[in-house]
Amino acid sequence: MKRSVIANVVAASLVAFSGSSYAAGLTDDEVRIGVLTDLSAIYSDIEGPGAVAAAKMAVKDFGGKVLGKKITILTADTQSKADLSGSKARELFEKDKADMLIGNVSTAAALAAMEVADQKGKISIVTGAASLPITNEKCTATNIHYVYDTYALSRGTGKAVVDTGKKDWFFVTADYAFGHTLERDTTEVILANGGKVMGGVKHPISSQDFSSFMAQAQSSGAQVIALANAGGDTIGSVKQAAELGIMGSKQTVVPLLMFISDVQALGLKQTSGMSFTVGWYWDYNESNRKFAQRFMKEFKGKAPTSVQAGVYSATMQYLKAIDATKTDDATAVMKHLRSIEIDDGLFKGKIRADGKFEHDMYLLQVKSPKESKNKNDVAKVIKIIAAKDATLPLSESKCKLVQK
Repeated sequence: MKRSVIANVVAASLVAFSGSSYAAGLTDDEVRIGVLTDLSAIYSDIEGPGAVAAAKMAVKDFGGKVLGKKITILTADTQSKADLSGSKARELFEKDKADMLIGNVSTAAALAAMEVADQKGKISIVTGAASLPITNEKCTATNIHYVYDTYALSRGTGKAVVDTGKKDWFFVTADYAFGHTLERDTTEVILANGGKVMGGVKHPISSQDFSSFMAQAQSSGAQVIALANAGGDTIGSVKQAAELGIMGSKQTVVPLLMFISDVQALGLKQTSGMSFTVGWYWDYNESNRKFAQRFMKEFKGKAPTSVQAGVYSATMQYLKAIDATKTDDATAVMKHLRSIEIDDGLFKGKIRADGKFEHDMYLLQVKSPKESKNKNDVAKVIKIIAAKDATLPLSESKCKLVQK
């Protein structure tokens, strides 16, 4: 009888202990990272196949194993569609046994995948999508927003343009969460700095014809035509602006989100002098250049976008966290990632309670054809935007994870 009582006490103690601590080791014999991205549609050049290459580089650099177990990269194409992203995320977790998802270059797709990851108690790292709600109203305990957001874009590009004295704005906005949020955040900056918004027009994502939208912007007479869109939509808007004679006129076309892949697609002649904000630029310092040179060898000679560099950095930090905590338990890994200062030669900063990776941002200016030395030499850094200025203050956060 005494032996039975002692055994019961010991068993109860073990249950209590396991309930308050993390299981050591891996959940199975392999760590699987799912790169969930747009491989074939409107945002594929921004993240897409280059993100897969970046994740594989990180795994190779880490040594191919963590805690003695193999690391595998899985991929799935969202085509930047929310329903597809949600179903692919579920498939990666349930069928392919993914431990973490990284990528997602459209807000709707990112939010759908985040919801599935949260339900499964797994980590999601958003590198490509931009909307502030990802770490604000829609934040989850298992998500990290890594590279940039609409708050940073508005405080970077938006403020820089207003500060030049161009106060009258007209928006050409992608009609979904990202475009709406970017317009809203930039409008706040415009009004706070003495400017005004004269109007705007919304277009469907992945539009084929921008003539009517840009004609409305032109007829508004606004000093600034702000493009609150991205990827193929930004490219199409700028091309149409050139056809209408807006480029080089008294009106200034300002892409509020742009990547070097967009500049390369449009050419320096059309984009020279444009400013845009990024979370990372390949030619900013020697460390970035060394990474970019290695990436170019792996990926068709193309310099990495800020998002692709973010995939590399985030993948590496995730693997380091597993190694440090000796487990792939999502709660333990997230706790560790929030507790450390990240400084890997590419990004430097800290992951906050809301999941936002707070780091410096960079305002770039597109070079002229004469300034450019090669196809990847498209821009120069003209301003560093300090992390505290580029990130929504936690005191203003609507994230349920933030203690007021």
